[in-house]
Parts: sequence; C-alpha cells; structure tokens
Amino acid sequence: MTEFIIEKPRPRPPIITIFGDAGTGKNSLASAIARNPIVIRAEDGVHRQSRLIETPNAFPACRNAKDVFDQLLWLLQNEHDFTDLIFDSASAADALFVADAIEKGGKNGNAASSLATAHGGFGAGYGSVAAAHGRVRKAAGLLNERKGMAIIFIVHADLETMKLPDVDDYQRYSLRLTQAKNADSIGHYVNNVDLVAHIRLQAALRGGEEERKKVISNGDREIVCHTTASSVTKNGFGITEPLDFPEGSNPFAPYLFPVEAEDEKPRRTRRRAPETEVEEDAE
Repeated sequence: MTEFIIEKPRPRPPIITIFGDAGTGKNSLASAIARNPIVIRAEDGVHRQSRLIETPNAFPACRNAKDVFDQLLWLLQNEHDFTDLIFDSASAADALFVADAIEKGGKNGNAASSLATAHGGFGAGYGSVAAAHGRVRKAAGLLNERKGMAIIFIVHADLETMKLPDVDDYQRYSLRLTQAKNADSIGHYVNNVDLVAHIRLQAALRGGEEERKKVISNGDREIVCHTTASSVTKNGFGITEPLDFPEGSNPFAPYLFPVEAEDEKPRRTRRRAPETEVEEDAE
C-alpha cells in the first residue's frame, strides 16, 4: 500500500497576472510589488515605469522564443538571490512565439506562410503558441515551488466577446494573447494563479440625451481584481472592490506579503528543477 505524508500545505509566494492598456502603470505596479526581482524582457517596459520606483535587475531583452526559455532555464538551474520574477510581457512573448511557429512550421524546414498554415494547419500553429505559453507557466510554477519565487506576469489588455447560452452576447476585459477555439493561451495566466489584476483609468460619461457623449478622466487609476462579469479578474485575498492606485504606490502590500506590510489596507475613494526535466519542457 502506498503511504502518504498528510500535512497542511505550506504558504508560498503569490503568482500574479497584471494587465491593462499602455501607460496605465503595469511595470510600475509589478516593480512596487516585487522585493528583489529579476525581469525577463520580451519587451522593454522597465524603462517606462514610474521614476518613484527603483529600476529592477533584468536579463538582456529577448530577441526570440529561445531567449525566453533560456532565461527561465537559467533561473531554474542556477543559484541566485532573486526573490521574484517579473515576466514582461506575455503579450510580447506571444509575438515571439507566433514568429517561431511560422519560422519552424513550414514544409521541408521552410517557414510557413502564416500561423494558420503552420505545422500543417488545422489549428496546429495556434496550438504551438498556446503550448509555448504553457511551458512558460510551467517553468514559472517550478520557480515558485522550488525556488520560492513570487511570479508576476505583465500582459496587455484586450476585449473578448462572451457567447453564453443564457444571456445576450457581451464583451469583457481580457488578455491580449493569440487565442483559438482549441488553443487556449489566456488560461495559462488566469487559471491557477492567485491574483489577476486589471489597471484602468477612472472615467465617467458626460453629455445630455441629445448631446454627443464624452468619456472624461482626470488620469486617476484604479485596480480591479475581484470577480466580475466584465473582466477576467480574480483574487484569493478577500479583495471585493477596486483599489486606488496612486503613482509609485503598492495597494497590494497588506495582502500579498502581510508580514512585511506596515500600512493599513487601502480604502476605496472616488477621487532546483531537475535539468533534464526542464530542458525537455522548454524545447
């Protein structure tokens, strides 16, 4: 008979997805959350973060999909003092994975004409992109489990149309990733993570019944991370309403690392993995 050690699971650092439009402060929030991070740069958003936040250490910018996996493997296979990984961004990595699928997906070693025809078509190209995101997520999970690293994925925002059987079609905020019916890239950054946070501008609609409507915003930002029909957001920390996000702040400090947090919870205001195993997964 197989014997098991039954015990309460030990606390682990969080796995987080932050998404939003350009300029909303995704990198600034990631760097404010992180303690001693290293950044994998599929794009170079580090230089665009708030000057109120210290610039984190970073790998060289990734030129192709191989660079992404090589850097993940380095973190898994080497001793280092980094406590957190910032992955910037899954959307930029997506473009690298698409390019890789097209380059390697043609006949006789040639490039395919498009992602739709890559690897023989019938959705196989889309499947290879989703599988690449799956390898990123698996490597990140190993870093979280075996190296004790918090993981912060940065993703650009997009809209997706929901077609449900019991309500009219509607749109919700989602992640800008290559997606197909049988190739789910988005799920790797939404399912089995501790927090999915959407940064957005606080805005209001102005204009009378016969006037042209205008969206007004003063530039204040807020973070939505509770479950709502209008977004893929979620959290496991008991946050049930939007959080204000002033420049340079970390609204999640009391929730993610409560032992280290000194401030009260913000209130809403309107104003070593085995080498062979990892290498096999990454290729």
